[in-house]
Amino acid sequence: MQRSTILLFGSLIVGLALVFTLMRGERETRTNGSSAGGDAVQPLMLYCAASNRAVIEAVIADYKQEFAREVQVQYGPSQTLLSSMSVSKSGDLYLPADSSYIDMAREKGLVAEVLPLAKMHAVIAVAQGNPKGIQSFDDLLKPGVRLVQASPDAAAITKVTRQQLQKLDLWDKLAQATTAYRTTVNDAASDIVVGAADAAIVYDAVLHTYPKLQAVKIPELANVVSDVALAVTKSTEQASAALHFARFASARDRGLKKYTEFGFQVVKGDVWQDKPELSIFAGSMLRPAIDSTITEFEKREGVRVVRVYNGCGILVAQMKAGQHPDAYFACDKEFMNSVPDLFPSPVDVSQNELVIMVQKGNPHGIRDLRDLGKPGLRVGVGHEKQCAMGWLTQNPLREGGVEKEVMANVTVQSPTGDMLVNQLRASSLDAAVAYLSNAAGAGDVLDAVRIVGIPCSVATQPFAVAVDSPNAHLAGRLFELLNSAESKETFLAEVFQWSADLKPELKGDLKSKFKTSPQNQPESDASASNANTSGANTTGEASGKPASELPSESGNE
Repeated sequence: MQRSTILLFGSLIVGLALVFTLMRGERETRTNGSSAGGDAVQPLMLYCAASNRAVIEAVIADYKQEFAREVQVQYGPSQTLLSSMSVSKSGDLYLPADSSYIDMAREKGLVAEVLPLAKMHAVIAVAQGNPKGIQSFDDLLKPGVRLVQASPDAAAITKVTRQQLQKLDLWDKLAQATTAYRTTVNDAASDIVVGAADAAIVYDAVLHTYPKLQAVKIPELANVVSDVALAVTKSTEQASAALHFARFASARDRGLKKYTEFGFQVVKGDVWQDKPELSIFAGSMLRPAIDSTITEFEKREGVRVVRVYNGCGILVAQMKAGQHPDAYFACDKEFMNSVPDLFPSPVDVSQNELVIMVQKGNPHGIRDLRDLGKPGLRVGVGHEKQCAMGWLTQNPLREGGVEKEVMANVTVQSPTGDMLVNQLRASSLDAAVAYLSNAAGAGDVLDAVRIVGIPCSVATQPFAVAVDSPNAHLAGRLFELLNSAESKETFLAEVFQWSADLKPELKGDLKSKFKTSPQNQPESDASASNANTSGANTTGEASGKPASELPSESGNE
């Protein structure tokens, strides 16, 4: 009896120890998964075109060695993979052989972020030594030449080849000369290796893993080029983990090194960071319109975005002094044009209108800029050297011919518009020239008088990525989110006008991203403080009648 009790007690101890070990192992697994930039410990699922099989296996091996994370892969033709993904609504990543399939996936709402990788070119594959002497398109049509191709309805290589040759009125001839179609481009190349075919049209990069084959280039295929990109699916339940691997695969000093080794013409990818830190300078007026979107971006990407909000004159001075952020969202074009060497390709996103803000009911009867010159008025404006608002204010005053009279009444020149709002709310000012968005949320105490007939009273806000940013693609994905339909609603709610209009070249077209490569600022405390106000009325220059209701929350330039 005593012995049985001892054995039972001993078994219990062993069992508890085993449970403890398993729980500890699970915690360590979760920790390892999290440290790899992921939000889950399940293996990632990648749908990958056969043409990229060899290189992606090498990339995955490096990734697993560095982060102990598993990536499972389903290989096949690009169209077949897209169909599988569409039906199953599963998987984390999609890597087709041509970006046109990503465009289709986007149209179906299947993918979100897209990270460009490389280019592939179509060539004729033949056995080493070219025993059939194939040197031209016409040689493929000769009797006795066994030509194979991948399926045109499933594989990218034949799809893009057919599209190009149809333009040249040559596809029907090639189709008639084709003796067989294979499932994938790799299958077509393998036919030559085993002697079942004499030639095949393949991607040049595919031949890297076929040392017994060589490439023949012909003019008819010179424009058959496929852009290769890696997309994150919208259905993924581990977005941060998927994006972590995607950033690794597309980093110039990680995955793209393998792509170069395997014969691809790679893009200039970002520099690898386990958890990237992206810096953005933005005009203070933009803070309420973009800050929540940036926070959403941080969570999904698993990155940190350091924001510096301030008057754009101050930001430009900082950049000219040597501080170079990854991206810049300017208050107005003038302040983007002040740093063209750093940001050569800005894109207009929104517009904001200068208005005259007055006390509720407009007790001083201010109807236009000229009225700001009335004796005894206390007027606030933006600082001309520190912010776009101040610089822009001077233009309407000059064009209106009232600069001297109005400036004589100016008692406050502020770097941010919300400071002027606070002064008005405290009755320290009678009127102020600021952005319409500054009045958002102040309708209980303020009215806004529009400045009409003077085009320069409207500011346009451009966004640009720094030309030398090591995180250019990451910053580009941030811009795509800021340029999304959801972001547009936020801008409109903050009384901005939307000028980007969801341009296709910014949202859907990948071509501009495939520029192939030859082989921390702390957040500023000087930004505008939030004025917790709600509602504001806008009146026309002459009518004085409310033109629109503005939403709550301020805190912008």
